[in-house]
Amino acid sequence: MKKQTVRDVKGLLDNNVITPGQSDEINQVIRKFSVAITPHVMDTLLQKEGSGLSRQFLPSVAELDESSAESSDPIGDQSHSPVPGIIHRYEDRLLLNVVQTCAVYCRYCFRRENVGSGNAGLTPSQLEHALDYIRADSNLWEVILSGGDPLTLSPRRLEYIISQLRDMAHIGIVRFHTRVPTVAPEKINNELIAALKQHPAVYLVLHVNHPDELTPPVCEKLSLLADAGIPLLSQSVLLRNINDNADVLTRLFRKLLVNRVKPYYLHHGDLAKGTRHFRTSIAQGQALMKELRGPVSGLCQPHYVLDLPGGAGKVPIGPQYLTTTGENTHTVEDVAGCSHCYVDDCLPVEAE
Repeated sequence: MKKQTVRDVKGLLDNNVITPGQSDEINQVIRKFSVAITPHVMDTLLQKEGSGLSRQFLPSVAELDESSAESSDPIGDQSHSPVPGIIHRYEDRLLLNVVQTCAVYCRYCFRRENVGSGNAGLTPSQLEHALDYIRADSNLWEVILSGGDPLTLSPRRLEYIISQLRDMAHIGIVRFHTRVPTVAPEKINNELIAALKQHPAVYLVLHVNHPDELTPPVCEKLSLLADAGIPLLSQSVLLRNINDNADVLTRLFRKLLVNRVKPYYLHHGDLAKGTRHFRTSIAQGQALMKELRGPVSGLCQPHYVLDLPGGAGKVPIGPQYLTTTGENTHTVEDVAGCSHCYVDDCLPVEAE
């Protein structure tokens, strides 16, 4: 019999990933935040001992501990949503969230109170309204399908949406943010790839946090996508006791590049409710990025970013290497920690 995605305490008990004594507490968590663990995750990632991987997917009573700094809308999506399904924060790009469901529900998700198995996503009329919004704004250049996970949509629905965007002359790029290749690789097939290729410039940004997530079936599907000419990038979240050390991050970024995936973002953990046990300090993240600079190829270096609470957007928060000490004079720290004086030798800016 085909294995099903685990969504409740019974499924967790049947798979021996929680004990009967945890049932009542875990039920409290599931009533508040949805749970979904695919067969691939259950059979592979949850069997990895000592990596902390299971903490990404297994509900924990720690999620019921909310701090005063945490929010149900930690990055201010709601204030930038002019119509259902659209989050328009920047002039030349926006998010199109067609679905509010995912193949798995990450326990640190910043949209964890808005996504879940009970949310249907956009109705057909709401989708048309969202497409009309994109069609009417000639300043838009990029559409990012997020959610929920857009690759949980059927190839037929994806083909329709992408073909509509393809026919808008001002849309140059269509980007997908997805966890599907790492948690449900069986969904990546020729039919899905054909749907993605309805637009000539489709980019796929893979959510992956640990090198052990790049299992042989996942790498096989990444190769299929890359061979089809779809550029692949990654975004990861810095997670306490999961990937918050230089060795894990080095192995992750190198393994991504070997699989033709360019590390793009390393996100500082958002202030989503019940996620404090996952977050590191910014100082720790900066120290990690500094540790990687130099010993690890520049191709492996993602942007370390913070999505500001309230909706002001992403900002790079990586370590600083340059200090201005005078007019056109700077002190620059190299990868070995040595300081150097640098003087700007340039022509003055001419007044207009």
